[in-house]
Amino acid sequence: MRSAPTELPLARAKKYQPTEAPPPPNTGVRASTFKLLLDTAMDLIQQDGHIPSIAEVAVRSNVSRATAYRYFPTRSALITSVVDASLGPVRQLTDDDRDGRERVHAIFKSTFPRFRKYEPQLRAAAQLSLEQWALQRAGLLEEEPYRRGHRIRILEHALEPLAMPEAARDRLHRSLSVLYGIESYAILKDMWGLGDRELEKTVMWMVDALIDASVREGKKK
Repeated sequence: MRSAPTELPLARAKKYQPTEAPPPPNTGVRASTFKLLLDTAMDLIQQDGHIPSIAEVAVRSNVSRATAYRYFPTRSALITSVVDASLGPVRQLTDDDRDGRERVHAIFKSTFPRFRKYEPQLRAAAQLSLEQWALQRAGLLEEEPYRRGHRIRILEHALEPLAMPEAARDRLHRSLSVLYGIESYAILKDMWGLGDRELEKTVMWMVDALIDASVREGKKK
């Protein structure tokens, strides 16, 4: 059963404002056009390894630029939809009887196959975020920035059953957010040359090490 999104403390919610994907039309020509543009963007990233402009997506989709911009006014809106299509099933929050460690294991293990399938698209999202950070720092950013962070809500839900002091939970939450993303996947692949199986074993070892350390810390309080 799908649950409602977890409410975040006000102080944290002010920082936690990830970009939301534009809602896709449900039926008719608008729905098919939205899907065409999104599928084209997914394919361009897969084939060419770069984030396409909205104009490029329009040309490849054989639709007018004005039409494409109505669906995706910025690259941030486009890449948000790309990531949402790549990770959609992983972002469904479900209530179950598993303990916190089992929930954390489950979200990591369900995400690994999505990383394997959509690695170029997820790397492109990280690329856009870094590019826009540099442009914003230089005062040159001319589009709404792409803000990442859905993993915060996903991990918070997974950690709910774990009983530990708030400080220890927050530290664990932040630490797991470093591992739960394409960043750790890219580091272990690009720098260490790990294959998928060894990469996943390494990440899960780190996950368990962090949970164990947090549980021990909680018992000392």
